[in-house]
Amino acid sequence: MSVLKRYLLLRRSDALGMGSLVMLVLLLPHFAGNDYYLNLMILALLYAGLASSWNIVGGIAGQFSLGHTAFFGIGAYTSTLLFNYAGVTPWLGMLAGGVISVVFAWLIAYPAFRMRGVFFGMTTLAFGETVRILLIYSRKHVELPYGLSINFKPGFFNMVFEDRWSYAYLAGGYLMVVLVVAMVLSRGYIGFYLRALRDNEDAAEAAGVPVRAYKLLAFVVSAFLTSIGGTLMAQYVMYIEPGTVFTISFSVDLALMTILGGVGTLAGPVIGALIALPLREFLVEAFGNAGAGTHQLVYGLLLVVIVVLLPQGLKGGFTSLRLRLASQRKPAAQPDASLPPGGSR
Repeated sequence: MSVLKRYLLLRRSDALGMGSLVMLVLLLPHFAGNDYYLNLMILALLYAGLASSWNIVGGIAGQFSLGHTAFFGIGAYTSTLLFNYAGVTPWLGMLAGGVISVVFAWLIAYPAFRMRGVFFGMTTLAFGETVRILLIYSRKHVELPYGLSINFKPGFFNMVFEDRWSYAYLAGGYLMVVLVVAMVLSRGYIGFYLRALRDNEDAAEAAGVPVRAYKLLAFVVSAFLTSIGGTLMAQYVMYIEPGTVFTISFSVDLALMTILGGVGTLAGPVIGALIALPLREFLVEAFGNAGAGTHQLVYGLLLVVIVVLLPQGLKGGFTSLRLRLASQRKPAAQPDASLPPGGSR
């Protein structure tokens, strides 16, 4: 038991949160109403899983990466190419993409981890752009179309389904797996090390924490899970191209959703994704005809207002409000009736 507690210190709220999420995934698709809302829910669940994957390195470990679009695209392209040209099931293709992403993450870790803060973010950003450019340039030497459509062959083995319900459960399962991995990393001694290097890397290293090893661990786990999400997204939309899976905006979206919900927390990325994605779609419908980019302007202003008012994210804001209400309900301490008015005997 002591060994288990060393690796996993669960809280009562963890079990409650996971149980609520399971019920949400199982029941919510039945209340979607139509394909539009079901599609929005599937995308929200996928982005919640992807943002939670980013949160492992960007939130828990404090390494603000802007290159996760590379791992997302590697996962999407690896499984799609293996499925279309070699007949390999995407269930194996997504594992192959995850392994390739881990290798790339390990290769760039040494130069990237020599940087800190904004310089680390710029290094990972350059890595994502490099992968996109290399893919486009490779088309001069390899017969590869700009866009790839996934062959529509419905079946569990092919990870292609005729109904959207299956994709909803698939996306929900992915989110739960990512959250379990993040919980295991966060609630054990590994989580203490990651938070220590996030708060003060020099102090953590002076205290004997193997900083580089644990940053690498968080980076490769995050890359692997993001790559898995890339495969699931590709299988859902049935089409990929460099302009959609290797975009800087994707990496920025993951960071924004995590910051909006509460960076470094387990529930934060989920809350951020479930709010940000539907909000963006609503603004597209409401301001889509008001002029090019109007909905993006309104979306950005709303995010800025939320972040300014709630610097700890929505999760931190809810926690602060709960603690404030609890302190107001607590009755004031009553004076001891046995004491005289002067307060002493």
